[in-house]
Amino acid sequence: MTGTDQRRRSLRRQLGIAIPYAWLVAFFLVPFLIVLRISFSQAAIALPPYTPVLDLAAGWHGIARFFAGLSFDNYRLLGSDPIYLLSYVKSLEIAAFSTLMLLIIGYPIAYGMARTPRRLQAILVVLVVLPFWTSFLIRIYAWMNILQRDGPLNQLLMALHIVRAPPVWLATDTAIYIGIVYSYLPFMVLPLYAVLEKLDESLLEAAADLGCPRWKTFWLVTLPLSSPGVLAGVLLCFIPIVGEFVIPDLLGGSRSPMIGQTIWMEFFGNKDWPTASAVAVVLTCLLVTPIVLFRHQAMRSARP
Repeated sequence: MTGTDQRRRSLRRQLGIAIPYAWLVAFFLVPFLIVLRISFSQAAIALPPYTPVLDLAAGWHGIARFFAGLSFDNYRLLGSDPIYLLSYVKSLEIAAFSTLMLLIIGYPIAYGMARTPRRLQAILVVLVVLPFWTSFLIRIYAWMNILQRDGPLNQLLMALHIVRAPPVWLATDTAIYIGIVYSYLPFMVLPLYAVLEKLDESLLEAAADLGCPRWKTFWLVTLPLSSPGVLAGVLLCFIPIVGEFVIPDLLGGSRSPMIGQTIWMEFFGNKDWPTASAVAVVLTCLLVTPIVLFRHQAMRSARP
């Protein structure tokens, strides 16, 4: 290989590494820094609805006034007002329990898909992603109709004599869980299927030849080997569920809002951009920090 070919290969490798980082800088870091800057401001009846505003035309005096006007008052408010703490706890609780339910439901589905004949697997994958062909908002509105007091679900339960009176579904945590599990199930199934479908069958055969029962083979062989899919599915579901807004707003109640509803209310209801930005910054840190620590630990473990 000539020196020119090596330089080209090195350039392509560097470009392949730089593109994802450039994407993160443009669409994550820069917006995060903008929100972080607003979180240190104060609400104002102006445009934009916060102060101070950086005035570069005023020179160093404008920059000095800008930094002098920044404060930590919004973060102190988050620690002192229970509504924000309750919103964080509620969001983490619903996200954790929903992710657990998604894993319990999604793993058998993915396992069954991976064990079906190959000619049928493509059809099953299409069926899993089929709900994505319909607007997310329309699907949630459909669940509002299904979960109404005189909706199809209660009519079915009454016809089967499971209940005597139609239960209340809407404006409850149960409705939120139903909507979340329905909406996010493909995000759990697809990563699990991608890993289970590539599982080496010879390992299972070797375990069977050694007299290992099926349940023990699953517990000692299949489940550990599918852990990357489990981790991917959990992250793909847990992170967006924590900040979910549409499902809890349409199906849930207002007695204990999730953090996504709280951010929306501060931004658009109270027009308090600095407080809403502080809530969003804390939420981002809560979600990103464990991922960074886990990634760092995984890289250290992979080193020889």
